[in-house]
Amino acid sequence: MKSTSYYPVIMTDRVHETARFYIGHFRFKALFESDWYIHLQSMDDEHVTLAILDGSHETIPEIARGKVSGLLLNFEVDDVDVIYAACGEAKLPILKPICDEDFGQRHFITADPNGVLIDIIKPIPPSAEYAAMYDASALPT
Repeated sequence: MKSTSYYPVIMTDRVHETARFYIGHFRFKALFESDWYIHLQSMDDEHVTLAILDGSHETIPEIARGKVSGLLLNFEVDDVDVIYAACGEAKLPILKPICDEDFGQRHFITADPNGVLIDIIKPIPPSAEYAAMYDASALPT
């Protein structure tokens, strides 16, 4: 399968509130907006997109309708500390304070209005133990 695009879709009953959250806090803009679906694109990278969908919409098979649960979105960024400070100022929930991990991330975790976890990450060099688990092409420089 050759994909031409890939993006997560958050199913919710709070379509517009969720879109406003990503627009207001993470620099997304709406490319398409209806009452049941909003397609967002990063203002910093056109290849980073996210969709918000009314989980009760008829396009979803009835058996699968509902709200998102158990989802973690990872966003790799250049300066995690700046975003951490901005999220703190905006009083977003900080579920995991910023820290450096031996497996090669400086990150923190917040959440959107639906409880979707958002992991903001800056890759950092991993410890020697974890570096041995990486393919050389995947190691941060």
